Amino acid sequence: MSDMATDRITVRLPKALTERLRKRSAVTGDNESEMVRKALENFLNQRSRQRSAYDLAVESGIIGMAKNLPKDLSTNPRHFKGFGEKK
Repeated sequence: MSDMATDRITVRLPKALTERLRKRSAVTGDNESEMVRKALENFLNQRSRQRSAYDLAVESGIIGMAKNLPKDLSTNPRHFKGFGEKK
């Protein structure tokens, strides 16, 4: 850890998660606090990156879930014939 000032916080963890952290710390030889700091940094960095609606749709699994439809349904103008017109 660097020489910069740090703040102390208290976090309550379920027993099972605490045990997993302690076991991992023992195996790797890493300090538990440093492991929590790294995990929190990774989580916050991951959440802060901008993702498009398409990226979110891919991650959620909704892209490609409709079967037996044309692959270009949302981009090919021929599929839009009559779309938005009053009947």
